[in-house]
Amino acid sequence: MPPLTPLMPVAEALAMVLSAAQHINETIDVPLLDAHGYVLSQDVLSTIDVPPADNSAMDGYALRASDTEQTLAVSQRIPAGTVGSPLEEACAARIFTGAAIPAGADAVVMQENCTEVAGKVSVSGSVITGQNIRYRGQDIKSGDTVLEKGRILRPQDMGMLASIGCARAKVYRPLRVAVLSTGDELFEPGSGELPEGGIYNSNRYTLAGLLSNLHMEFVDCGMVVDDADATAQALRNASELADCVITTGGVSVGEEDHVKAQVQRLGRLDLWKLAIKPGKPLAFGSIGNTSFIGLPGNPTSVFVTFCLIARPFLLKMQGVAEPESPRLQAVAAFSVSKPGGRQDYLRVIVENTSQGLLAKKFSNQSSGVLSSVSHSNALAVIPPGVVVSEGDTLEIILLDSIAG
Repeated sequence: MPPLTPLMPVAEALAMVLSAAQHINETIDVPLLDAHGYVLSQDVLSTIDVPPADNSAMDGYALRASDTEQTLAVSQRIPAGTVGSPLEEACAARIFTGAAIPAGADAVVMQENCTEVAGKVSVSGSVITGQNIRYRGQDIKSGDTVLEKGRILRPQDMGMLASIGCARAKVYRPLRVAVLSTGDELFEPGSGELPEGGIYNSNRYTLAGLLSNLHMEFVDCGMVVDDADATAQALRNASELADCVITTGGVSVGEEDHVKAQVQRLGRLDLWKLAIKPGKPLAFGSIGNTSFIGLPGNPTSVFVTFCLIARPFLLKMQGVAEPESPRLQAVAAFSVSKPGGRQDYLRVIVENTSQGLLAKKFSNQSSGVLSSVSHSNALAVIPPGVVVSEGDTLEIILLDSIAG
């Protein structure tokens, strides 16, 4: 009997797949209104200062700080979008938020601290130079790198680009990911009453949503029966349609698990079996020149392994500079008395408390129970060989950061 191949640790597997990821070089130009979720393909430099001129941070009066011991004549009114005339001595300008500061003024006093009577204004309280003024270039200076290549554009980034006058963004074209489900037991929702032994194909829909959140193109390759030749043909077809092929099921050791063998026949397999729970039977390699990821068949295993291994790999292929998600610390409201041999990702509900984040374990941790991820909001990381006592500090990964 051949010796058992040791399971690859999660960190080692992730480093391996990330090192193998070759990001696409094709770029497209998109209108800024449509740019959310795309990945910048070049640095963006500003050609202007933001704000473009010194302006008022609030409604009030623009004046010289040294003049405020006396009553000042209100010489002009400056709404946002207009430019006032230079401020004369012993005068103040009625000014509104965002309006340019007139030459000669060096402070703005909020209207609540001013009293205007018959065209004269008096000020209460001390006034210092620069008070309530947003100076030219305070946010962005001309020539600054505003956003760097490899950034996923968020709503606030779209606003940043708009603030420097960009109407379009140069980005990488979205990755095309082919998804293929395997298993004679699978049936599509809406296809009628399930026969005995059948289950609905939830993995297809989980992956469609996960890829949509990544703003990648979901290439639906449907389902393939448990047959070697049919599996080979389906894999070959999928590889011709996409940048990466993802399968669910068929990578374990059963007689009807054909995916692993057919990938080796059509290309190569670089990784099989991780020291991870849930999701040990995970495969990685290529079909011809197309990347391949074989996820397990159990629904929770699909979700967890996609988020932890496939997602960062796909993001790096997409050109994202930092494909891994941040991790937080939480206090365990549960215990794990028996150490495991694999790195376990427990589904937990994390709550904010006066003492910080508290992680409560979802009741059923079976890899076939999709409700464990649907009703949880984080994964708690339990390394191999570790036991957990209530009150211990754990590393957690918020699901919104990897699946939202």
